[in-house]
Amino acid sequence: MNTIPDLQAGPRRRRRTHSDEFKAEAVASCLQPGMSMAAVAMAHGVNANLLRRWVREAEMKPTAGALRGMAPGEVQAPEHRSSFVPVHLPAPTEPTALPDIRIELKRGATAVTVTWPASAASECAAWMRELLR
Repeated sequence: MNTIPDLQAGPRRRRRTHSDEFKAEAVASCLQPGMSMAAVAMAHGVNANLLRRWVREAEMKPTAGALRGMAPGEVQAPEHRSSFVPVHLPAPTEPTALPDIRIELKRGATAVTVTWPASAASECAAWMRELLR
């Protein structure tokens, strides 16, 4: 008994094949500094997962030119260039002291001046809310 019908819904899709040059160009684009693998995949019209596989395979497989003329124990790892850029920062400066909060209240002939440290501004605001209720 067949559970899957033998009818086809339409023409059969075939896998695309890509030349070695196309793959090498896409992989080389991925290795450029600041390039997004997803953006390179979109630009080349391939799935990002496929491109990641090509990059991984290229990293695992030494190139034929690197192996030519070398004895079996002399294979060298590819040279990786660092993208580190030293940055010179200015010397740290002392924090400037904040001026105190000064509040002057007048009611009739009476005047009251309150000085509060700026580092405790939230406590000053709470005190003012209570005072003005």
